This record gives sequence, structure tokens and C-alpha cells, in this order.
Amino acid sequence: MIHNEAMARITELNVNGRRRRIDADPDRTLLSVLRDDLDLTGAKYGCGEGQCAACTVLVEGQAAKSCLAKVGAMAGKRIVTIEGLAPEGKLHAVQEAFLEADALQCGYCTPGMIMGAVSLLRRNPHPSEAEIVTGMNGHICRCGTYSRVVTAIRSAAGKGGRA
Repeated sequence: MIHNEAMARITELNVNGRRRRIDADPDRTLLSVLRDDLDLTGAKYGCGEGQCAACTVLVEGQAAKSCLAKVGAMAGKRIVTIEGLAPEGKLHAVQEAFLEADALQCGYCTPGMIMGAVSLLRRNPHPSEAEIVTGMNGHICRCGTYSRVVTAIRSAAGKGGRA
């Protein structure tokens, strides 16, 4: 049986608190729509398989790997990218903590790490070091800044980095 009906195109997304008009095939990845259609390039293409988490964004407040998420499943959901984390130019507590702890080197993984950390602190505002390590499992940093990332997240938690 052949279906000639086209799947409904996605025409709007709620990104960073704004309704954004798009015209996208529902099977495209959220990452490709964010980067190519909306010019939000903070989420990075790393592995394309959900293994490195460089593409992490928040969907309804939870960390999501945007390289795996189909844009068709995002209709009506609140999406926050790294660009939307600092409204009015004031850095989020997690962003400040990453800078203070020097928890970045090349910076490629940093947006995904920060979004993952924000999600972690929403679920657990005062995580132990072991809970941070477990919560950030899957975020790959080729530069090896892991100990500084843990320091940054602990610092953000201590400053009320939950948002």
C-alpha cells in the first residue's frame, strides 16, 4: 500500500521564549532546524548519534540531544538553546561558573555541557560530586576538562545555579 499523503510540515517552534516560524519536514532533526533554519548555532553537531552530547538543548526543561530529536515531536514544546540561557545579556549562574572554573578549552562541547548542567541542577539543586559525574555522563570533552566541569557545577549549585 502506497501513501501519497505528505506528512504535515512543522510551521512553528517555541524557541527561547519566542514563537519562531519555520517550514520543516517533521523528520528533520531539531539540531538541523535550529542551526540551518533559525541560525542558532550554539548547539553543535558532534557525532550525530547522540553519543557526545555537544548538541544538548533543553526541551520542557530537560536535557535533550537535538541531533536525535525529530522536529515533528517538538511542536508545542518549550525549547531553550544556549543562546536563550542568558536573557538580556546576563549570564546564567552555570555559565558564570564555567568561566570562573576555566571549565572550557576549545569550547566546542561547552554549550552542550552547560545545558546538561542546567538540566541536572533543575533535577537536583545540590548534587554530590558522584551525582554530578553520573548526571553528566555522556558529555564528551576531547580536551579533558572534566574535573573543572565538576568544579563549575558544584560552584553553580552553591550559588543557586538552578534555573
